[in-house]
Amino acid sequence: MSLFWFLVFSAHLAIASSSLVEFEDNGLRHKQGSLQLKLYHVTALNSSSKPPFLFSDMLAKDEERVRYLHSRLSNNNSDATASSNKVGGPKLVSIPLKSGLPIGSGNYYVKMGLGSPTKYYSMLVDTGSSFSWLQCQPCTRYCHLQVDPIFDPLNSKTYKTLQCSSSQCSSLKTSTLNEPSCSQVSNTCVYRASYGDSSFSVGYLSQDVLTLTPSETLSSFVYGCGQDNQGLFGEAAGIIGLANNELSMLEQLSGKYGNAFSYCLPTSFSSPNSLKEGFLSIGTSSLTPSSSSKFTPILKNPKFPSLYFLDITSMTVAGKPLEVAASSYKVLTIIDSGTVITRLPMPIYTALKNAFVTIMSKKYKPAPGISILDTCFKGNIKGISGVPEVQIIFEGAANLQLKSQNTLLELEKGIICLAIAGTNSIAIIGNFQQQTFKVDYDVANSKLAFAPAGCQ
Repeated sequence: MSLFWFLVFSAHLAIASSSLVEFEDNGLRHKQGSLQLKLYHVTALNSSSKPPFLFSDMLAKDEERVRYLHSRLSNNNSDATASSNKVGGPKLVSIPLKSGLPIGSGNYYVKMGLGSPTKYYSMLVDTGSSFSWLQCQPCTRYCHLQVDPIFDPLNSKTYKTLQCSSSQCSSLKTSTLNEPSCSQVSNTCVYRASYGDSSFSVGYLSQDVLTLTPSETLSSFVYGCGQDNQGLFGEAAGIIGLANNELSMLEQLSGKYGNAFSYCLPTSFSSPNSLKEGFLSIGTSSLTPSSSSKFTPILKNPKFPSLYFLDITSMTVAGKPLEVAASSYKVLTIIDSGTVITRLPMPIYTALKNAFVTIMSKKYKPAPGISILDTCFKGNIKGISGVPEVQIIFEGAANLQLKSQNTLLELEKGIICLAIAGTNSIAIIGNFQQQTFKVDYDVANSKLAFAPAGCQ
């Protein structure tokens, strides 16, 4: 499933928050001086006791995320200005990244440590979120089921709440797009995080020790301690925000590691016996040198300055450029770890579909579309051959060269579909197309690069 972690004010959430204020080893390893956390797809976890994962649900929730993004970018509300970039020393922290499917999500998660003594929690990673939070005891209103024990702040000797007069409380509006509330009982700042699919989290703005690895910590990590958490979060403990905003985890770590990060999303829909591993790395030394990688500019949008916008210049199928006007590529395009399926403007998608079908139909019979995916064939993903390479080319010549593992998805037994959809709104580079690529975000210098074969 895919959530859209962009935040929006809602009347329901306001009621929830006003009620709330009345209440009072992890697979870590060191690698050449850096710290790397392993990341796996959901199939790496034992889900025998869980209901089967439905691709139809994932696609429906993916579409909700896209609709909400379009609605936010179409209105006149604007984010506050993103925080200034701060570059620290050449340090690096890497965290193992895993698919979120085992915990009921189409996204990816890492194990993050919190509190003293440290306990680890499965946190969804989202480049579209500016604020991090996790479920907290005593769950005054509601906590959904999660795979880890729920964090209890009473058991952490370094935990503290932040007051309403704190600068971090004042910054909540820019990171959540919601005005904070204040508990009149304890003068504690109350956050409200709501999402495009009606999911939300309400709780206390807090601070504690964040543990990336046993030897790498952040003593004053600011996050939300959720007391009312409802919606489509699967069985994750919460969300880690990596957007370009002062309250995101990225910005809070930038003073120590530099304002940059990279990740490699492992193959998702693989065999349960096939353990795929990816990573999330924080720090300027995680970036591939410019001499060996082609970067594309990260563009800013005044309505969402915290998000990562790119400029697509052309696309090819089997090496041939699509026959579309250059103006068709001039649409808002973001790269997003929380959207599964890539969305392309209809003129581009139609040309892509026609070129793809022309080649695939020589060997495979067409099949009815499934949900938002309307380019399907009869076949098995393991026995597929002759799949044309799709290339997405960005400003600066950075590109994604997509082979079958990044273009085809077997949604039903014997039915494979092109894992790209058309849209009449914004374009999105989804996480399915990013899988196995190392994606470098040089946020300090506003540029991004893709490198193939970053992980399996």
